[in-house]
Amino acid sequence: MTITLTATKPAPDDAPEPERSHLPHLLRSLHPVGLAVALVFFVWSMTPSLLPRVWYLQAVATGISVATGYGIGCLAAWVVRRCGVSPRYPERARRIGWWTLAGAAAVTIPTFLILGSWWQQIVRDLAGVERANRANYLLILVLSLLVAALILAAARGVRRGTRALTRLGGRYVPTPVARLVGVALVVALAFFLVNGLVHRGLIGLANRSAAVADQSTADGVVQPTAPERSGSPASAQPWESLGREGRTFVAGGPTAEQITSVTGRSALTPIRAYAGRESAESVEEAADFVVAELERTGAFDRSLVAVATTTGRGWVNARVASALEYTTGGDSAIAAMQYSFLPSPLSFIADRETPLEAGRALFEAVERAVDARPANARPKLVTFGESLGSFGGQGAFGGVQDMLARTDGALWVGTPNFSPQWGYVTDHRDTGSPERLPVVDGGENVRFAASAADLGLDGAPWGSPRVVYWQHASDPITWWSFDLLLHKPDWLREPLGPDVDPGMRWIPFVTFWQVTLDMVFSADVPAGHGHTFGPDAADMWAAILHPDGWTADDTARVHAAIADGLPEQE
Repeated sequence: MTITLTATKPAPDDAPEPERSHLPHLLRSLHPVGLAVALVFFVWSMTPSLLPRVWYLQAVATGISVATGYGIGCLAAWVVRRCGVSPRYPERARRIGWWTLAGAAAVTIPTFLILGSWWQQIVRDLAGVERANRANYLLILVLSLLVAALILAAARGVRRGTRALTRLGGRYVPTPVARLVGVALVVALAFFLVNGLVHRGLIGLANRSAAVADQSTADGVVQPTAPERSGSPASAQPWESLGREGRTFVAGGPTAEQITSVTGRSALTPIRAYAGRESAESVEEAADFVVAELERTGAFDRSLVAVATTTGRGWVNARVASALEYTTGGDSAIAAMQYSFLPSPLSFIADRETPLEAGRALFEAVERAVDARPANARPKLVTFGESLGSFGGQGAFGGVQDMLARTDGALWVGTPNFSPQWGYVTDHRDTGSPERLPVVDGGENVRFAASAADLGLDGAPWGSPRVVYWQHASDPITWWSFDLLLHKPDWLREPLGPDVDPGMRWIPFVTFWQVTLDMVFSADVPAGHGHTFGPDAADMWAAILHPDGWTADDTARVHAAIADGLPEQE
């Protein structure tokens, strides 16, 4: 067998591939180097990540990874050709190469489909999720190839468009200039199509649909009669204006009698003040409505007022809110408002500014009302938020020191990775502390916890006020970032969390898509894993507020009361 290696003038981009006789037409249209790298990416895509994935999401992750690998392989081959290196293999050698690649695929693909299904069962066990039927993994191959084919077809369509524009422009300007202009035009066209069709069109449609859904009321939710609740007959905020999640919030929570039965102490009826998206023209006006509700209910005469920044459509984690009310004996008021009709994932895509504006507007409005009272008659002021609510709530502050100066405590739950303050605190953690549970200034005021056991920090002194970042090692909302494409994060360099498969590894491009798709069902796992935060809220609030005379037994009873019923996630 003879292989001739020649240095030739690089072929133009639109030069046809060398004829591959005796091969099916489909294979003649694909590059062998691209296919070889795609096979490697297929193997990598089957490895475990943070949470268990249903088979069709695994197929999407695999399809995207295969398409990415194929593109990288083709790019590498193109670079080699542009360097003037063009190996010319005899026909027999090419056939051997194709059969070798086919044999490798025939062994590798079924092997890693089986291994992938087994790895997913391990991840399910770690997350406390019921095991799935492994036979479904056979469907991954078909769907993943379809996804990869669609991506490849789209990429080739863009390439053909660019080449057509280059040929057209080449009639009037030099070819390099025409090629540059062609690429620029295709990129601009793609941007306007995505921005116009996806952002304005689909997001606009989703917003209108969500606005209609917001008018419904969840099953079992009825208008409260207690004057301490917005939406009650005594409230200036009509029940119908609060939105679906707002109605659920004000109608829920423990009564004074329920609090007493759990804590054994006398209790008050907790105050919950809320304003819906439809009630105001701006977030500032909605915040003023909430403060008016606080004034009406006598909230500033309570011992504590909490500002809760909601998620996109106005959701407040009932377990976190109820834990606060149990811990304070009902001597509390929670202020919240809705700023969007969209659920958090769409709010994240469509508008990241409004959550920050809403969090800042509500906190500052409540803060002004508290500061207007005599210094010796002011309630404690705390703040909390989950997911997009954590991102928005932290926007009210210039940093952790500002937060400590203006509040009596804070609880930030499942904070998204793109939150600037969370990122700053995490990046400036004490040397030697892991990214998944940073230690900040020896735990003097700020602590990170995945569970109640993490709050003690080996007995280190904990001053006041106290800020807790509650996050799970397996939560993709906290760990997802575009940096995962090409950068290995510290949390994958360090020992992994107890509920993360120790076999998880960072792989360029692949890990990004795995974690991206982990987010889809990140709240559909038991409390203590992923993006589900449950009865440990009792421990978090007890640690932050440390009420006089409060004991570990009190916390355990509140913990049990919250665990009896876990409302659904947003």
